[in-house]
Amino acid sequence: MRKIGFLFFLLFAIAAYPQQEPDLTPYKTTEQKLKVWLKYADTALDSENYPKLLLITEKGIDLAKNHPAYLGRFYLYRGISYEFSNNQYQKALANYELALQYAKSSKQIKTETSALMRLNYTYYALNETAKNKELILYIKKVLDTTKSNYMKAVLYGSLGEYYLNYSEYEPFIQYQLKAINYKKLLEKSVANTENIGVSYSQIASAYVKMKQYHKAIEYLNDAKPYIKTSPYISAFSCNYYMQSFVALNNLDSIKKYYNLIHTYPSVNDSLFLNLSFANRSMSEYYIGNHQSNTAYKYAQKAVLYGQKSNDDEILMEANTIMGKVWYEKGNYKKAIETLTLASKSALTYDKESFVTINKKLSESYATLGNWEEAYRYNKIYSKYNDEMLQESAKQSIANAEAHYQNKTKGQKIKNLSIENTIKNIQIKESEKQRLFLIGGLSLVAIIGLLLFNQSRNRKKTNQKLQLLNKELDEANKIKARFFGILNHDLRSPISNLIHFLHLQKESPELLDEATALRMQNKIITGAENLLSSMEDILLWSKGQMENFKPLQKKVTVALLFEETQKHFSSVENVTFVFENPENIILETDENYLKTIIRNLTGNAIQALNKTSDGVITWKAHQENNSYFLSITDNGSGGTREEFKALYDHSEVIGIKNGLGLHLIRDLANAINCKIEVVTALGSGTTFTILFQ
Repeated sequence: MRKIGFLFFLLFAIAAYPQQEPDLTPYKTTEQKLKVWLKYADTALDSENYPKLLLITEKGIDLAKNHPAYLGRFYLYRGISYEFSNNQYQKALANYELALQYAKSSKQIKTETSALMRLNYTYYALNETAKNKELILYIKKVLDTTKSNYMKAVLYGSLGEYYLNYSEYEPFIQYQLKAINYKKLLEKSVANTENIGVSYSQIASAYVKMKQYHKAIEYLNDAKPYIKTSPYISAFSCNYYMQSFVALNNLDSIKKYYNLIHTYPSVNDSLFLNLSFANRSMSEYYIGNHQSNTAYKYAQKAVLYGQKSNDDEILMEANTIMGKVWYEKGNYKKAIETLTLASKSALTYDKESFVTINKKLSESYATLGNWEEAYRYNKIYSKYNDEMLQESAKQSIANAEAHYQNKTKGQKIKNLSIENTIKNIQIKESEKQRLFLIGGLSLVAIIGLLLFNQSRNRKKTNQKLQLLNKELDEANKIKARFFGILNHDLRSPISNLIHFLHLQKESPELLDEATALRMQNKIITGAENLLSSMEDILLWSKGQMENFKPLQKKVTVALLFEETQKHFSSVENVTFVFENPENIILETDENYLKTIIRNLTGNAIQALNKTSDGVITWKAHQENNSYFLSITDNGSGGTREEFKALYDHSEVIGIKNGLGLHLIRDLANAINCKIEVVTALGSGTTFTILFQ
């Protein structure tokens, strides 16, 4: 957000108080006059009086014609005047570039640092991607050579904001943490202390965007000691707290920070900006809890304060939430009107908001039966949503490659160092040998030594290759497990969705209006549950890629049953029964157990393909010191030979034959539980998971 980003410069600016225009006639030299006039400009900047600051800089530039150090400062201030007076970025850009030029020539570190920081933001605002990349490369060169902690503190933060603008959160957080470390080395002033708090808050905002809300709260807690004296920053922190607690559905904490925001005094438009932000979060909470009337009241306030804030971004976000409220209330025409207004500037400020707006527009037009417009907006939504996913994927791949390359280069350096050490030893030994040995004896000794070293190196190389082969084999096994998990956990819900869609497309005459609506709701619910399951599985898989080891913690069986019911909610013609009278809590790995339960449930559904009144029953009970989870279906049953993969490690498996049982067996062994099966032809099958 532009307001909190600019705070970096304000807090490093000279502390000043409003004053009358100074009379320069008593001062004899131009240098004396410039010092007084620059101090006057500082007062206008500090009070955020940009029209006045613009007039002051015009005279300052004229006065400082032959003084590059002052010219750099006045051009910087004139750029700020244009930027923060109705976002006149083109005019601001020309002045920032001149400020940088004069700051370099006069070696004014603080002016150069501030100019680089504002240029970074301005290039982004004007979508000057090539120039922005070129500037970032220059900033990195400056950071490699400068010894100024001040410059490092500001420019590492500016680098972080560059990556934040493009949703590259990992480098953003790394650079922002570096900025914090250097800020802590600076003089312990109120401004610098507050800047540390701002950086922590910005990191928290990145974790909010990544939907890691507990981590966001952790960094907001870190920021608290640094922002006690600044109501402006405290209000922003409260809003980030609210966003996190909205996602965590914690109404008490949401209300706490909502009320707290109203206690902070603020200046100019920042009061309205923060109030709009806060009411938007409140509306988001009530939308999520299907209380559209209450959500509407807060959305109205968000729009009202957004209009008063004179900030296009905050107004766009307020209109977005109002559009979502109209959609929830069923007023699709108003939703379209409001969301269309928000979409005009959404892409400029936040691609994620732009994606959300187009999705809701598509859904609104579809509900009204305007399929042409629905298709058009869905096409826009799909395009930009795919771009966001591709950017995320590219970043993940780039990070993985960079990590691999750094690791490889580090190993090469180590190997070269060892080789150089060995060569130096060989040279010294050869010199000593030449002093004591003559002729053939010397030659034989050297050859023997070389052969010995060669043999030893060959043995070391073979050992390394064996170790690498072992690691590769383990990696391949882990990969096979994950493919199996994805195949079995996702095939069933996907096949159900495809079945619904085929039925809707190929035999619409079989569906009356009520059935069609029910099928449509089934498809939507199934797709949402599928997406939730995919995110759950992929996040777990990412965390397990290196070791694939279980993480023991307390797991509530009731929650496992609830998630299983949601995961298979799109399954037709099967009744699910879940019995857990003792509210059992297990000590195990949640994700391993989820995967076992999903696979067993999927197998049971397949077993009921030819059963018209299929019933699947999950039970949880305790006997003595043991816990039991069992699943029973009333299918046709089978023979013990069909479940051989559960017990026989030598059983040959394939993707469609036995792999699910193979996975169940391996995962059960990993969390120290046993799987037992009881089956008979014509009487169904029961699997029991035993925890001791």
